[in-house]
Amino acid sequence: MPTPGSTVALATALAALTLFYLGGMYLNDACDAIIDARERTDRPIPRGEVSRRTVTQLAILMLSLGAALLFAISLPAGLAGLALVATVVAYDLWHKRITWAPLLMGGCRLLTYVAAALALTVGVLGHESALLGWGALGLFCHVVGLTYAARQEAYDRLGAAWPLLVLAVPAVVGLAFVLASPETSPLALGLWLGYLVWGGRCLLWLRRRASGDVPRAVVGLIAAISLYDATLMAALGAPVMALLALLAFGATLALQRLAAGT
Repeated sequence: MPTPGSTVALATALAALTLFYLGGMYLNDACDAIIDARERTDRPIPRGEVSRRTVTQLAILMLSLGAALLFAISLPAGLAGLALVATVVAYDLWHKRITWAPLLMGGCRLLTYVAAALALTVGVLGHESALLGWGALGLFCHVVGLTYAARQEAYDRLGAAWPLLVLAVPAVVGLAFVLASPETSPLALGLWLGYLVWGGRCLLWLRRRASGDVPRAVVGLIAAISLYDATLMAALGAPVMALLALLAFGATLALQRLAAGT
C-alpha cells in the first residue's frame, strides 16, 4: 500500500487523477451522443467509430479504478476521490440541462487539488489547509469562467459577459501567492505575468467575437490552467515542478493542433 507523502503515493495519485480526467471525457461523450448526432456529427460515437455502450463501460472502469487507487493510499484520499467521481458524473449527466453546470465543472477541478493534497498527507493538512483552500478557489473560478465560455462554443458566440468576471479571482489569488512567498522569485512573478497576459489575450478573443474566437479562447483558457498551477508551485518554492507545469502549458497548446481541445 502506498504511504502518504511517498513517491509511490505521488505516482498513484497522478494515475488516479488522469483516470478521472479520461473517464470524465469518455462519459461526457457517451452522455452527449444523442445531441452530438444532431449537432457534432464528426464526434467518434456519431461517426460509428465506437459504440456508446463501450464508451460508457470504459468510463465507468476508469472512474472506478481511479477511486480505488486513492483508497489504496488512504481513506481521506479515497473519499475525496469518490466526491470527485460524483461531481464528474453529475456534470456529464446534467450539464446540458442546467444553467449552473459550470459550477459543477469548477468543483471537479477544485476536488483534484483536495484529492492530491490528501493523497500526499496523512489526511491532516494543518496550516497548509488555508493555502490549499485559496489555491483551489482560484482554480475553481478559472474553470467556471472557461466552462461558461465553452457552453457557447457550439454557437461560436458569447452571451452575457459578466460571468467571466470570475476569471479575475485566479489572477488575484496567484498574485497573493507570489507576494506572500518568503522570497518572491523572478520565476513566480514571470509565470503570474504570463498567466495574466495569456488570460487577457483569451478574453480579448471573447470580447471581439469574430468567427472562431470563442473556440480559440476556450482552448487557450484550458491551457492556462497549467500556467496557474505553475505560478502557485513557483511561489511555494517548487521551481522544478513549476517548470514542468510550464512545459505542460506548451504541450497542451501543441497537442491542440492535433486534436480539438474540447
